[in-house]
Amino acid sequence: MTNINLIKSGFKDKKLFDHALTHRSWVNEHKGIRTSNERLEFLGDAVLEFAVSKELFTKFPDKEEGYLTALRANLVNTVALSQFATKIDLGLDIFLSKGEEESGGRTNRSLLADTVEAIIGAIFIDRGIEAAEEFIKENLMIDLEQKSKEPLKDYKSRLQELVQAKGLPAPKYRVVEESGPDHDKKFIIEVAINGEPWGRGEGKSKSLAEQDAACKALTKNVK
Repeated sequence: MTNINLIKSGFKDKKLFDHALTHRSWVNEHKGIRTSNERLEFLGDAVLEFAVSKELFTKFPDKEEGYLTALRANLVNTVALSQFATKIDLGLDIFLSKGEEESGGRTNRSLLADTVEAIIGAIFIDRGIEAAEEFIKENLMIDLEQKSKEPLKDYKSRLQELVQAKGLPAPKYRVVEESGPDHDKKFIIEVAINGEPWGRGEGKSKSLAEQDAACKALTKNVK
């Protein structure tokens, strides 16, 4: 079974592994030691999308682009990545500032998901694309068969259908927070039903944040 120590032991460059676990808040309190994991996260996000896309393209030769896109979104989203991080207790090993830790950073789903992407980026640099693909297949695509049998409508569509079935007005999405430079934006969006907040989501674009918010709303309100 994969655990954080097993992942670290596979690294040729152990410092690179520590770099992948370094949140920007820790860097602010430890000047001059190393930079944050944000560049690795950027790289890992691209490697993850490539690896999953390649696997789905190969496994489902008769499926159209729309199906593959929806299935990929169901496999690798903030919820799925953070669930994997929680399973291996990744939060315990992330380098965080005291303030970030006290505010719940070790269980923050977006932070955990970002760190998983940084690890993927670090594996790619350390051992190449094949090692990164192997890590992704063994840890993030293990429920591919199950996911491929589930409804693949995007989260916003599924939430829309749910509220309509309940006789409620359509969901309304609003930007709560926008941060970061133009090339690396982060959005926090809240979805409200009938004036009541149902969930908040984060993403690198408004559309991704809306999907994440809808996912949180479904997770919270669908038993």
